Amino acid sequence: MSNPPHGGVLKDLVFRDEAIKEKLLEEAITLPSIELNEKTLCDAELILNGGFSPLEGFLNEDDYKTVVSDLRLKNGILWPMTICLDVDEAWTKAHKKGDRITLRDPRDDNILAILTVESIYKPNKEEEALKVFGTTDKMHPAVKYLFDNMKEYYVGGSLQGISYPAHSDFVAMRNTPRELRHYFKKLNWTKVVAFQTRNPMHRAHRELTVRAARKVGANLLIHPVVGMTKPGDIDHFTRVRVYQAIMQKYPNGMAALSLLPLAMKWLVLVKLSGIQSFVKITVSLTLSLVEITPVPENFPLERMLMDLMMLKNSLLNTKTKLKLKS
Repeated sequence: MSNPPHGGVLKDLVFRDEAIKEKLLEEAITLPSIELNEKTLCDAELILNGGFSPLEGFLNEDDYKTVVSDLRLKNGILWPMTICLDVDEAWTKAHKKGDRITLRDPRDDNILAILTVESIYKPNKEEEALKVFGTTDKMHPAVKYLFDNMKEYYVGGSLQGISYPAHSDFVAMRNTPRELRHYFKKLNWTKVVAFQTRNPMHRAHRELTVRAARKVGANLLIHPVVGMTKPGDIDHFTRVRVYQAIMQKYPNGMAALSLLPLAMKWLVLVKLSGIQSFVKITVSLTLSLVEITPVPENFPLERMLMDLMMLKNSLLNTKTKLKLKS
């Protein structure tokens, strides 16, 4: 029996809205549009395919505030990361709550979704940096991106899905959560351990993942990040070829490779483990192995331990509630 997605329901918006796709396309052509960038394109893809379940859009102001302050959406579901669509001041003057906006892929101008505006707001970036990333130091790549690249306003609202972003590379390895769930069911993989990395894998990674899978009697999913990473990281074209080579070193039938279009978040360890584990829960995995993200030197240990206990208790409570519902 597969695990339920984080939040209880898989929010694959393109699959959900397939029946009204033509109607949405006709409307989208007539609407003003926002061209996404590399980061928001990755976020949009994971919203649209359900990888960010239970999100159904970019965070509105209410959800943004509770995520920053309490690691939760307004409805109480645990969510440790701000998934936001940034816009400039000129855009905010031309649009209002209730407007419908087309979201487009910057690479091919393809229409991906329609956003219904729920709120337009100016975030406190200092507070967001400190509470989400644990520091305001621009040496942290996500903090630098927040201050130097993200515009001064956010627009939040729900999406209606039209199409996933198109990819021309490694297409066969780009699986949605729905597709992975089907794959696991087809092969009767009832326990699955996942390993996520943004780095090339080597022999030690192979040994670590094999031993983890064998310890719990599970199969293995290698789930590397191929979205936006930080400057200086090895490009995903090279890394995927490394992953393909190392897959041949696993026992027959033990492991599968699927690419994750996640824009790296570089959260502090507790929250990083949370967001990556939620993606793994959504694709029905038993255990998630993630690379450790260094904690900022001035990050208070007491707060980290409190966050870790909050994450643990919330995951246990969510699991109990889902069992009661089923």
